[in-house]
Amino acid sequence: MLAHANRITTADDYRGVVRKGTRFVSPNAVTYLRTPKNEQSVPAAPRFGFIVAKSVGVAVVRNRVRRRLKAASYTMLDRVKPGTDVVVRVLPGAASQPYGVLCEELAASLRKGSALV
Repeated sequence: MLAHANRITTADDYRGVVRKGTRFVSPNAVTYLRTPKNEQSVPAAPRFGFIVAKSVGVAVVRNRVRRRLKAASYTMLDRVKPGTDVVVRVLPGAASQPYGVLCEELAASLRKGSALV
């Protein structure tokens, strides 16, 4: 489970990452990355946020997908550059995908965005 310091919690933070971040599209998710511009104001930990709409499925399915993505982000936490904000917007096809596929798509998006150390 992600610690509180590793979660995006406010709507303003979500909005800022989605509007000003770089977008990477994969078959089951759209990942937005925002890296810090000023190295002196870098927070200590990278942060993750997840957007899982009702179009993905019923509450049980949405929560399963969210839990899988949280677990995937937790495994990559030590490799993500400090201060990076990541928002993952899940697409409806993710509901039928296994954990490994979601994990690999998240890792590929982070690699494309040069967010990994």
